[in-house]
Amino acid sequence: MTKKTLLALAAAVLSVVALGLLYAFGNQSSCDGPCPAAATDSGGALVSDRFWLRHRDLGTTGAITVRLTSMTGTITYPPPDHDEIVPGLTPWAKVGVIVKDGVRPGSPYAALVMTGSHGVRFQYAYTEDVAGTAGSASGVSEQSPRWLRLTRTGDTVEGFESADGTAWRKVGSATLPGLPATAQVGLLATSPGDLSLREIGLGGGLEEVRFTQAVGVFDTITTEGTTAGSGDWQSAAVGDMNHTDWEKFHTASGASEQNGVVTIAGTGDIGPISEDGGISAERTLSGLLVALIILLVVGARHGARTASAGGDLRRGAVRIGVAAFATALPAIGVTVPVSMAILAGKDIPVDQLPMLTGVRVVLGLAAVLALATVFAYGLGVVLRRAWTAAGVALALVALPYAVTVVPFLPDVAGTWLLRLTPAAGFAVQQTLTEYTQVTAHYTPANGYYPLPGWAGLAVLCAYTGVVLGIALRRRPAEPGWR
Repeated sequence: MTKKTLLALAAAVLSVVALGLLYAFGNQSSCDGPCPAAATDSGGALVSDRFWLRHRDLGTTGAITVRLTSMTGTITYPPPDHDEIVPGLTPWAKVGVIVKDGVRPGSPYAALVMTGSHGVRFQYAYTEDVAGTAGSASGVSEQSPRWLRLTRTGDTVEGFESADGTAWRKVGSATLPGLPATAQVGLLATSPGDLSLREIGLGGGLEEVRFTQAVGVFDTITTEGTTAGSGDWQSAAVGDMNHTDWEKFHTASGASEQNGVVTIAGTGDIGPISEDGGISAERTLSGLLVALIILLVVGARHGARTASAGGDLRRGAVRIGVAAFATALPAIGVTVPVSMAILAGKDIPVDQLPMLTGVRVVLGLAAVLALATVFAYGLGVVLRRAWTAAGVALALVALPYAVTVVPFLPDVAGTWLLRLTPAAGFAVQQTLTEYTQVTAHYTPANGYYPLPGWAGLAVLCAYTGVVLGIALRRRPAEPGWR
């Protein structure tokens, strides 16, 4: 390796480490004073767990049965005009019944709910979602009520629904290991933010989320198996609530009872993706694009030099690939865990990164950068002009990656770029999971890739193999090559 090459590789390492640490140290909490602890499930993963709860104690065997006669809601300042508060429900607004291990955010639960537009759902353990009868909350009324029932037997909770309170249909069943002898049972209301996209760039979308609230009305509530001396119903927020201007000056979340009819209103969500927006490992690698550009230029220059000097193509490809891998591996391997630790130490929510997943991200990205460098090297051999080859490599790898990790293009265009170009390889860094029961902007800009990691890596390998194959086939016409 020449001195210039070594300096370039050092610059690639520095860009990844320095920009990653700058991001971590520069990220500050937005709370006035200490931030409340983010909700985490029993495995330590960040979750959403914010809703209004009207509850009482439940023993090891018991049930709750309710008749839901109305589900309405409010959405504040939706597009296109953003100048009025309108009635409405988000698709995954929820009103229903729940059995939960206390009222601590993140504790185990099972719930049977009516949703805004996805019908009845039995949900538990934050990630699990079982569909019941389809329908919309707008169809719920006194003339067309929805009966919901949860039963508990030890650690098992089952959900049932009915149209008339007589004929019941089982929706789902969950086992909640360690559910205490005295759990909480009751009514819930929650409503996630209303999501829309504001167009930026050449059609990309920037997320905008507005406050919403769901309200449920129940005119029949019966419980069985409530513990002796449990007393009256209690009402409380699980998670932080009643701090927005809407809740302060318009309609606060809460529960009330009049003549046996209970009305409960709440905001938030219960689900697998944190409302606090935990930071993923990918976000700490803002210097990855800079390192990629440097390595592509280095690869193209070495390829053109090999072609001009009649060098050994195979040996040159191996050397430049190993050098790129050796450059990327320590840079990524240091930046990800150190940056995540710095963020967590500042009480900033970070997404859980299991050890095996972290190893896969580090090794996978190092392999992607190495393959991309060899791809540029092959282009340099074929085109025999360093800067022409570098330009082609940048256009095929760096540019698609850049315009998709920043929401510059329409979602469809970005998705296809990361399916069809060598930049597909960057799917190996995905650590997030897409969930049906959560409305979110599932795009590469937010850490969701259109291909599994192995498939994206296969696309990059195919491009690299084709370019090297073309270079090798040219050798007989050029005897100086080995």
